[in-house]
Amino acid sequence: MKRNNFYKILLTTLTLTFVISSCKKEYPEKRPNFLFILVDDQPYDALESSGRYPFLKTPNMERLENEGAKFNNFFVTQSICSPSRASFLTGTYPHIHGVNQNNPHVDPDWKNYQPYNQLLQQEGYQTAHIGKIHMAHYEGKKHIRPGFDYWYSFIGQGEYFDPMVNNNGKEYQEKGYMTDILTEKALAWLKEKRDPDKPFSLNLWHKAVHENHSPAPRHENMYAEDSLPVPPFNTHLENFKGKPEWQRIKAWDSKWKEYVQSDTLAPKPWPIKGDKFKKLLECLGAVDESLGQVLKTLEEMGELDNTVIIYSSDNGYFMGEHGYWDKRIAYDNSMRIPMLIRYPKKIRTGIEINKLGLNIDLAPTILELAGIETPNYMQGTSMVNLFDDNSENSNWRTSFMFEYYVDDAYPYAGPNMLAIRTDKFKLVDAFLPNDIDELYDLEKDPGEMINLINDPEYDLVEQELRAELENQKIKYKYNPDRDWWLRTQVTQSK
Repeated sequence: MKRNNFYKILLTTLTLTFVISSCKKEYPEKRPNFLFILVDDQPYDALESSGRYPFLKTPNMERLENEGAKFNNFFVTQSICSPSRASFLTGTYPHIHGVNQNNPHVDPDWKNYQPYNQLLQQEGYQTAHIGKIHMAHYEGKKHIRPGFDYWYSFIGQGEYFDPMVNNNGKEYQEKGYMTDILTEKALAWLKEKRDPDKPFSLNLWHKAVHENHSPAPRHENMYAEDSLPVPPFNTHLENFKGKPEWQRIKAWDSKWKEYVQSDTLAPKPWPIKGDKFKKLLECLGAVDESLGQVLKTLEEMGELDNTVIIYSSDNGYFMGEHGYWDKRIAYDNSMRIPMLIRYPKKIRTGIEINKLGLNIDLAPTILELAGIETPNYMQGTSMVNLFDDNSENSNWRTSFMFEYYVDDAYPYAGPNMLAIRTDKFKLVDAFLPNDIDELYDLEKDPGEMINLINDPEYDLVEQELRAELENQKIKYKYNPDRDWWLRTQVTQSK
């Protein structure tokens, strides 16, 4: 070979090597793994550390709190299963991703609003979803949602005992208790089925503690001898004086549209649904054990401190406050959720974060920690900058918008509503021409018992909140046409 040709080939090779290496993405030295544990319907204060239930034992949740961060003011943008789960995945409001009901025909618009797990997968992460998804009720391989290398789920709510499941598109019946089954599948995937040379993202999304509350046999009646304490701020004494009429009717298990005038309704006797609430708390026993098993496995694998461990719930839950159970409407018991995050490389141990966090913030947070740019369609904000300096972060949100769209789940449903919540106040507009709105001073009345909507001393506060709600409707591209995505999905399914 002539010397000139040799040098030309060498120069070309070096040039290509430089171009390829310069185009290669730069990631953190060792990219973190992600474990996202999501519980269904866990009240924000159903934690041992809250002291709300003196008999409740959740030692592994307590460990997460002690070794990571606890968010004291974390909320969902809509308090119902499918919309909230889609918001966690896509980082967008329900009116954007298109799921605003627990409707068997509807999935988010995955094409235009890719879930964070799909973005992780595209950047070399190995991804798995184990547990509840509760969106469109597809069967077979169609049940597998985009962006997951491994899939183990079930249609709708599933069953607590001997459930039908979908394992990578194959459907069959498992034997056992759902929480334990999901835990076993998660541990098996971590130990045996994933590529150990790749970072991973695992969703372990429980059916528990959703109705009908069915604890594992080993936990059944563990709190039978314990007394339920009355709710904080005496909200069990709610008589709806000065409140919207639809709320008073809903509380007595009637459809809120059936306006029956009555001045004789008194607060329900306490405890309201006491056995039901104890069963919910007993269901947490297996969930907490599951968390402990996963933590132990990660520790044995040497991946515990390199894994971002997220623990939360898809919405809150009424435990007798205001005479209610379930969720959906705009009281804090429904909107507010537990949020615990452990990641010692970024989070100081035992810190409490009081800023207003939202479920749409999780996807941007995960992407930033993975070194991946957040796409423009995501409406949440990464929480990474709160981990070190949450008290001084003056740029963080001071208010947020909550939405709900009436569904067929009577007697749980309420009317369509929008709410704006700040650290100090909350305004709720239910769009009913023959009923009143709600305004609460959360500093003076954290139980939301006194409706100030007709108090002239709060007229200016009301005006400011209504203006802020209008600003957020613009910011978050609020679309009053609720059914656009539903129509598209139903048409496609025919």
